[in-house]
Amino acid sequence: MDWEALLDTGLAALIAGVGVAFTFSLAILGASRFIEASRDQRTIEAGAFALLSVVGLVATAAAIAGGIIVIA
Repeated sequence: MDWEALLDTGLAALIAGVGVAFTFSLAILGASRFIEASRDQRTIEAGAFALLSVVGLVATAAAIAGGIIVIA
């Protein structure tokens, strides 16, 4: 059995799983803080959190697309 290839695959899966979960959590954080800041009329903060949410969603979508490309 090729233990090095198995370890590399497991490590890549761990990094990808944690990375995707982290980027999606940034999207959720940005969206919830955006709603809160816009409710309190803090427009600059709301804009920054909206940008964070969009960046998190784009990073998550890119990771998913990259995974599909690697599989195909």
